[in-house]
Amino acid sequence: MMTATSINELAKEVFDIEANSILRLKNNIGDNFDKAIEILYSCKGRVIITGMGKSGLIGKKIAATLSSTGTPSYFLHPAESTHGDSGIITRDDVIIAISNSGETQELLNLLPLIKRFGVQMIGMTGKMNSTLAQASDVVLDISVEREACPLNKAPTASTTATLAMGDALAVCLLEKRGFTEEDFLVFHPSGALGKGFLYKVSDLMKTEDLPTALENDSFTKVIEIITNHKLGMAMILNTKGELTGVFTDGDIRRTLLKYGNTSNLLIKDVMTSNPKRITANSYGASALNLMEKYSITALAVVDEQNIPVGVIHIHDLLKAGVA
Repeated sequence: MMTATSINELAKEVFDIEANSILRLKNNIGDNFDKAIEILYSCKGRVIITGMGKSGLIGKKIAATLSSTGTPSYFLHPAESTHGDSGIITRDDVIIAISNSGETQELLNLLPLIKRFGVQMIGMTGKMNSTLAQASDVVLDISVEREACPLNKAPTASTTATLAMGDALAVCLLEKRGFTEEDFLVFHPSGALGKGFLYKVSDLMKTEDLPTALENDSFTKVIEIITNHKLGMAMILNTKGELTGVFTDGDIRRTLLKYGNTSNLLIKDVMTSNPKRITANSYGASALNLMEKYSITALAVVDEQNIPVGVIHIHDLLKAGVA
């Protein structure tokens, strides 16, 4: 009977073996991985992932991750595929076939159909001289030195490595596509990931007693406006009421450092011209993206004529759960 100490030691050994299986993948990343990314990025259809047994379970997770990060994907069971389900495959698709041995018969039965359609196939296998590897357009090496199972039989380290390779593909594609936080939230409208996503800027912005000033107002007057409204900024307007600039707490400090005498200073001379702005019908997540990208805490909200209709502050987004 195993003691608590021996159980703990075995668990630690499992962690070590599986961690090493992932680290080993780093040495396998090269031209083939780059080619796989280009194939997936250029795919005009969907990414069809197939695998049998434990590889299939991992394949389902990879398909889900790809789909939620901007690469439409679908899992195809290889055994069911030869009973009609292969009709889902089109010539515009890309296949990711997963088999540690590279000799899974149910998977190999799909090869004639894949070749007939001329569909590109990325093989993920631990045997680089296997039938699957030879039939693939690109092969990703997911080999491991050994399984975490003491018998070296149960798929453990190999499935962990496969999962990590799938995550690497998804993350690289996400970055290559320029997939944004707002894009991510579109696919996760429910639960914690999508909390607050459905809020529009119009739902959260302040519309009354807005901090506005005119271009010919004095520096001192604008400081008073910013102080009284407590939003950390003022929107600067021309005589037509159009937004032409903003002035913030940070601008106040920079102006004081630059000018010795500010008594005759007009705000148009020191404001930030052509400032970042947003429309009321934009998503709150879009406002957050702008704030994070340009390190600002408040945005002017304008209508189609560039007339300010509100201000949205980072605190409004935090309270709504958008940030």
